[in-house]
Amino acid sequence: MSASSQPCITTRDLNLWYAKFQALINVSVDIKEGLITSLIGPSGCGKTTLLRCFNRVNERYGYVTTTGQIRILGKNIYDPDVSLIELRKSVGMVFQRPNPLPISVYENVVFGLRIHGEGDVLRRASLDQAVETALTEVGLWNDLKDRLDAKATTLQLEQQQKLCIARLLPLKPRVILMDEPCSALDVEGTRAIEELMFGLKGRYTILIVTHNMAQARRASDECIFMLLGERVEHRRTEDLFLAPGNPRTAEYIEGRYG
Repeated sequence: MSASSQPCITTRDLNLWYAKFQALINVSVDIKEGLITSLIGPSGCGKTTLLRCFNRVNERYGYVTTTGQIRILGKNIYDPDVSLIELRKSVGMVFQRPNPLPISVYENVVFGLRIHGEGDVLRRASLDQAVETALTEVGLWNDLKDRLDAKATTLQLEQQQKLCIARLLPLKPRVILMDEPCSALDVEGTRAIEELMFGLKGRYTILIVTHNMAQARRASDECIFMLLGERVEHRRTEDLFLAPGNPRTAEYIEGRYG
């Protein structure tokens, strides 16, 4: 899948409340397929809440109310015929701290297939190929091909985060959500994850929440600035940083608040 100008994710008048607190206010965005889009803004602005709307993970909390529309690849994800299992296979998520399962590297990668797969997919040869393909795609195969039985939690943090991304790939997602995926990593680990994102771009639509504006500027094609639950500005990253169209965006990237 190559990058295109077509939206992969569209929201219209999206509102979300945690009990009586409104965290998202009439958010409308068009996120293009195959690109890396970053969500930036001060703490509490709604960027992680918005990210978690796209695989409906917010609904794990019983006090969440959502109105409006989210369409992913043309389908309204709130339609009654939408399977949450299928949605979360198509829209994978990586969290702030690496969270590999406390089992082997091999079993981490095939975990989703063992749960959701059937027939030939679960044959040993097919699982072996899925592991090699996923680890190759995230740049871990050469390092780990002789350590597939090692416990995943013994890996370096950078390797653990790459493994968490690899764990998504056998399920063939179309979208990968990343919630501050480098916050637990050092400079080298951060660089490695950013390079991995560049390698995945085009085949996957990637959304990343980051507090690091330098990272947003380096690693994303487009950028969405949020403030107090609202989408303030959405532009090409270079344009947003060099010539913001909203004074609130300018104040934020100049460090006047946040």
